[in-house]
Amino acid sequence: MATGSGNISIVGERAAFFWAGCVAISAGVLLHLPMLAMAHSMDNHLKGMPMDGGMWLGMALIAIGVPLACFGALPKVRGHHSDDAGTDYEAPDSTPLGRWHAATLLVLTLGLVIDVMKPATLGFVLPGLSAEYGIAKSEAALLPLVALTGTTVGSFLWGWLADVYGRRVSILLSTILFVSTAICGAMPAFAWNLVMCFLMGISAGGMLPVIYTLLAEVMPPRHRSWVLVLVGGTGLVGGYLAASGAAYVLEPVYGWRALWLQGFPSGLLLLALARFIPETPRFLAERGRLAELERMQHRFGLVPKPRPQQAANSAGADAPAPADHRRITAALVTTALCWSFVNFGLLLWLPSDLQARGYSAAVASGILAKSSLLALPTILLAAFFYARRSSKWTLVGTVGLTVIGLVGALLPPAVLSWEPLLVAVIAVLIVGTNGTIAVLLPYTAENYPLGTRGRATGLVAGSSKFGGVAVQIAALAGFAPTLVGASLTLLVPTVVSAGLIAWFGRETQGRSLRELEAE
Repeated sequence: MATGSGNISIVGERAAFFWAGCVAISAGVLLHLPMLAMAHSMDNHLKGMPMDGGMWLGMALIAIGVPLACFGALPKVRGHHSDDAGTDYEAPDSTPLGRWHAATLLVLTLGLVIDVMKPATLGFVLPGLSAEYGIAKSEAALLPLVALTGTTVGSFLWGWLADVYGRRVSILLSTILFVSTAICGAMPAFAWNLVMCFLMGISAGGMLPVIYTLLAEVMPPRHRSWVLVLVGGTGLVGGYLAASGAAYVLEPVYGWRALWLQGFPSGLLLLALARFIPETPRFLAERGRLAELERMQHRFGLVPKPRPQQAANSAGADAPAPADHRRITAALVTTALCWSFVNFGLLLWLPSDLQARGYSAAVASGILAKSSLLALPTILLAAFFYARRSSKWTLVGTVGLTVIGLVGALLPPAVLSWEPLLVAVIAVLIVGTNGTIAVLLPYTAENYPLGTRGRATGLVAGSSKFGGVAVQIAALAGFAPTLVGASLTLLVPTVVSAGLIAWFGRETQGRSLRELEAE
């Protein structure tokens, strides 16, 4: 039987392995602190210094602790999402949001903030890292390349793990790996930084799709839409604010290496709050964890939800996706790929392009700041339209705004030299891309059955990172896209992605996941 009274519901005899792994990881990270403290007395430099015995022991403890914690957290038996019982669990539309809903939302939002914060730290780390190691920008670009590659791999890995072993287990294991990579800043060699940054990317890539998947399954249908968009958007914005705030406070005093260490206390905080992270109720039912299921029903207002009879078939919930899922998958992956290239291949290079157009660095930064300020209400507007009007057409509309921004970027340089127009074009691009990513993953999570929801959301999340990997490889090869060139290349694929969503997408706003699954 499973235990459910502690912070983490795991198979009883394995709980000790989980906590022993967490203790080993924590001790391993702490053993790296003396090296960082010593570096602080030497202008925060560690380049070329040999790793002491404490660091080697710490790395060994982490290498032992991670698999030990994974062994303790994973259930003995993999779940099989058959539909034999004919029921799932879902809160009725009339269910109000209670204190357990609020606690879950706060903890998962914190998880997203922590998840986004670490990759966002890359931009603040690169200048100090390049200066300390004395490497060129092209070589320093390897760091974001391996990190983005890691997030892409992690999106697929944790999505699969969430479907096979459970959403909660996937979140907790990604947090464990996240904590262990806090030692990245203590690495005295650039090659070790790359290894740790790749592992950090894997841990960070999994949280986002799994949290969307879990929230979709425990929230009442009438609240699900706005909760998904608002939590996701708040996590994204909060992560970037946390990264920039930490850089402002820590880096001037403790150097760039200290920025990686923030993953240690924040990850432990998330583990300490794990009792507020529920498991998908159908996983509990399938594994016979009835006491936990009963508590979830009471806390979240869940009731058995029979599957509509017209969709019942002998294939079961884990049958291969029918043609309509293949079509919507193609549409969502295309949209994610287009978004990734617009975000990483165009917006990321805007400061350089504006300076090439003759604007000073200060003026270019001011133009981007004004554009971003105009785009701030994007998340709230996207949440409103997604929840109150239409999920499908909100996504089409945000992609359409991106298309308008790409068209505006193709205006003649003489026309775009008028600063108000340039600000407006960039603002439309930022609004469109922010809105698209705010609704894309929630919409994905709502469109798939329980047995494939994690993998599908992970696939789309991974696709949204692929553009970053491709652009970093191009940067290493000496290629830097321009505003006009990138817009011209991406215009047609982005129009196609909007058309695919309009054609193959379906309305999910306010609808039961059970009904959507039955279709």
